[in-house]
Amino acid sequence: MKIIIRADSSSNIGFGHISRCLVLAKKYKRRGFKVLFACENLEGNRINLIEEEGFKVHSLKSNNLKEFRTLVNKLNPYRVVIDSYRIDYSYEKKLKKNTKIKLLCFDDTYEKHYCDELLNHNVCAIKKRYKKLVPKFCKVKCGSKYTLLRDEFLDSTKVKIKSNKKKLKVLLAIGGTDHSFINIKVLQALKVFQKNIKISLITTSANKNLVKLKKYISKEKNIELLINSNSIAQQMSKSDISIITPSVTLNEVMYMKLPFIAIKTASNQEFMYDFLKKNKYIVLDKFIDKTVQKEFKNLVLNYKKYYNKQVKF
Repeated sequence: MKIIIRADSSSNIGFGHISRCLVLAKKYKRRGFKVLFACENLEGNRINLIEEEGFKVHSLKSNNLKEFRTLVNKLNPYRVVIDSYRIDYSYEKKLKKNTKIKLLCFDDTYEKHYCDELLNHNVCAIKKRYKKLVPKFCKVKCGSKYTLLRDEFLDSTKVKIKSNKKKLKVLLAIGGTDHSFINIKVLQALKVFQKNIKISLITTSANKNLVKLKKYISKEKNIELLINSNSIAQQMSKSDISIITPSVTLNEVMYMKLPFIAIKTASNQEFMYDFLKKNKYIVLDKFIDKTVQKEFKNLVLNYKKYYNKQVKF
């Protein structure tokens, strides 16, 4: 039986949708389903990554329902998975009309959906919020029980704080496209600690600011740039502290038990932000260099009991 996954990626959208859909696609594949992707060919997309993982991609010219429904009718899948902020309740209902397809929709922001299954795999997800947002026949899957983690995380050793370290290793992961352009700002803020830290910065080739980033890092001896890395879990397991966004990456660092500072960079991160704030994690609603410096120092001090040799700033 076939399953079609409808998701996009680009320099503006980022890669979070594709990343988690690939995890789901592999789960379906292991169960014997034939999985196909339907994606728009947007600027800075990662369609090549989907194909490298062994899945066929059907290129769409638009986000138009008629075009996608034509593809669905042609392929006659058992299930369609939708992971897109640009597809709404009306689109979903029309897609299901007069067909027997089972529809699964991803959701992060408590929107109204017309589907058979709804998946909010974020650690902050609350099932009861969907009571009036989905049909009665819809099965709602929420929270860490359903979090989609890549195999590299499931196969990796969770973070263990190391001892006798002369320098702390900091993992900086502010999204694959850095749409808010704060990577360099964070690096500049951390420069006051440069004698005591090593930084691994994770990004992708779709980062519009990659040339500027490379130029900046070329002058800094304590910063390692990792582009399109396939070993994020391994990098986390080697790190002591991370600076991230409250996005898909948050699920990963919490799974790995890696101390973090989260900086909100987009409106769709609001619920993750609220969850972190409520549970007294270190989370900022925007980047402010002095605040990052203060919270970074506090984080190190709060975790100093894990180090035999305290790092002094």
